[in-house]
This record gives sequence, C-alpha cells and structure tokens, in this order.
Amino acid sequence: MSQTLHPMLNIAIKAARAAGAIINRASLDIERLMVQAKSHNDFVTEVDKAAEEAIISTILEAYPGHGILAEESGRAHGAKDSDYVWIIDPLDGTTNFIHGFPVYAVSIALTFRGQLQQAVVYDPSRNDLFYASKGKGAYMNDRRIRVSKRTRMLDALIGTGFPFRKGDNFQRYLKMFEDVMVQCAGVRRPGAASLDLCYVAAGFYDGFFETGLSPWDVAAGALIITEAGGLVGNFTGEPDYLYQREILAGTPRIYGQLVKTLAQYTRVITDDNLPEGEGEEGESDPEDEALLASLQAAEDAARDEKVAAEPKRIRITANKPADAAGKDDAPF
Repeated sequence: MSQTLHPMLNIAIKAARAAGAIINRASLDIERLMVQAKSHNDFVTEVDKAAEEAIISTILEAYPGHGILAEESGRAHGAKDSDYVWIIDPLDGTTNFIHGFPVYAVSIALTFRGQLQQAVVYDPSRNDLFYASKGKGAYMNDRRIRVSKRTRMLDALIGTGFPFRKGDNFQRYLKMFEDVMVQCAGVRRPGAASLDLCYVAAGFYDGFFETGLSPWDVAAGALIITEAGGLVGNFTGEPDYLYQREILAGTPRIYGQLVKTLAQYTRVITDDNLPEGEGEEGESDPEDEALLASLQAAEDAARDEKVAAEPKRIRITANKPADAAGKDDAPF
C-alpha cells in the first residue's frame, strides 16, 4: 500500500486477512462444515468461530489492554473498561457462505470512547479490502473511493437487507420496500450488510437501508462511508444508529430523500411488532439486548462527558493562549 496507515489500522488489516485465509480455505470444502442454528435462519459455523479467534488473537497480541465486542463471543475477551473497543464480525454473510454464494466479508472497527476511529471490511472471495481512518479518507485496495455523484432517486441504485429472523415484521418491511422501489432505478439484496455499506462508499450503490442489524454488522462500513463523503444515520436522519437496529446510508442528496421516505418506519422492529408468543424467540435474546443497552449507555455517557468538558468561550489574549485540543480527542 502506497499510503502510510495508522498502526491500529494495520493491525486490523492483518487480523482481517488472517480471518479471510481461514474462510477461503473452508470455502474449498463447504460440505464438510459443521453448521449450528443460533436461531431461525441465523447460522454459525466453526469457520465463524475460528476466524473470530484469529482476529481477537491478532488484536490482543498488539493491544492487550483494549476491549473486544465480537458477534460470537460478545465481551468475553479483552479489557472490559478500556476506552478502546474493537467491534468484530468474523463472517458477515454466513448464510451466503454455507450455500457457496460468494458474498460475505470480515468486518473490524475500532472505537475510542464510543467514536469510530478505524475500519476494515475484507471480501476474501474477491480479495477486496476496504478501509478507513477517521479524517484520512476511505480506500478500496489502494485506491481512494468516494460516494457517487447521483442526486436523483429516479437514477439511484439502492441496497437493502430483508428481515429473515422469526419475529421480524415482514409485512411492514414489504411496504417500506415498495415505497423505496417505486422511486429508484433498482433495489439489490446480496446479503452482507458490511459489504453493502462499502458499496455505497465506493459509488456502486447510491444508498442503503436495513433494519435489525447489530453494531458488528455496521460499525466498519459506516466509518468507511462517512470518510468517502456519504452520510449514515437512522431512519429519521439522526446519527444515532449503531445500537438502534436500523441504518440508512447514502450520498448526501439520496440520503435526504430516503429519510423522507423511511422516517415513518423508524423503530419497526420492537417488541410491539412481534406476533403474540414470539417475543422469546425473536431476533435477539435478553443477553444481547442487555449488552447493546449497556454499550449505548456507555456511548451516551462518553458523549455527555465530552460536552461537559468542552471549554467555555473566552477572550484569547497574548498572555492567555487557548487550549486547542479537547481531552476526549483520540490520541492518534
């Protein structure tokens, strides 16, 4: 790579490639895989677990004091109270993978006090590497990428993901899908949200929306989009999306038009939407919900602390220089 990368981003890339090598080897003999169902239509294989172990081992070898949030092991590894938290999906698109459909990826993001700082999404089947550091732009392999210049929904190609777990409100989603589809040039659903978000960043899509996603599905792709000049938020256009199970992304103009269409569908996945008796077997279990709630609370607390710590406006004189950096700025 020609550009100099941040050391933490280099570690993320090293970890993603290690996981990708495990995935590629396993893809040569998919029939031998041991597949378990975490819930209806939600699968995990020994490849997911082996890839996750490789990622965590690589990260903690370099940064043993950092925290880990991983899809398969949650917060079982790493420091529990670190300002640095790595958010990991070792194999996004497991259902595609076990069927031999080559659309899946490794997703790794690093947050500092709740703010995304580094991101990698690696597509092992195509050897495509998407990455970004906050404030440094977004890249696909060794090429700088930007979101598309399209401004009209009529010309836009939109990515999405269908609800597929027991308890998801599919009928309401179909209405949402219809409202978007009639306005745009086409809608695509490959089945790996991390790659979908990178495709927005690279200009392949002009927008993306999905409900029911977890932080490890969207964290890395979200930073890559914003560094490519795009916007990311929830269905009402607010930047609170990481723990809200809904995400909307796009070019600035397409994003605004999608907000107008999708705002009425915000929070479509709630307990109120589950059919009677399905609450316990819905898309997430109580432990998952408690973990996401605690992470959201920690992010909110960090944001409040940052606001409280911001210096008040003062008159700057030659004898009283201003402090240029806030104490919560990432030390990168």
